Amino acid sequence: MARSGMTVEILGAERLRAQLQDLGEDIITALQKAVQESAEAVKADTQRDVAKDSGNLHDKVDIKYKDDGLTAVVGWHNDTEYYARFLEYGTRRTPARPALRPALEAERKRYKGRLTEEVRRVLR
Repeated sequence: MARSGMTVEILGAERLRAQLQDLGEDIITALQKAVQESAEAVKADTQRDVAKDSGNLHDKVDIKYKDDGLTAVVGWHNDTEYYARFLEYGTRRTPARPALRPALEAERKRYKGRLTEEVRRVLR
């Protein structure tokens, strides 16, 4: 049975999809940049804090973009990293040692500011 990797999504203006069509290309590019910066921050924080096993989880955390760069999926995308979920959530016998969720929560506090700053920069 194949097991999927563990990921989180950073959504960039999903609720604004209809309104984006009315925005200029500069604004869309600014939103894409903010999503990329946030995704990179989540990846870096996750790599910093992930349990140091063989180094596999550190090396394999990755970002995949979709929705024209307005959505970033950060985490372990391969079936071979299925055990990351056991570290994130723990098991009956092993306590949780999360890295991805705390990285996401830390970035959640900065994300709105990143989006706002990028859009303001373009509108100046």
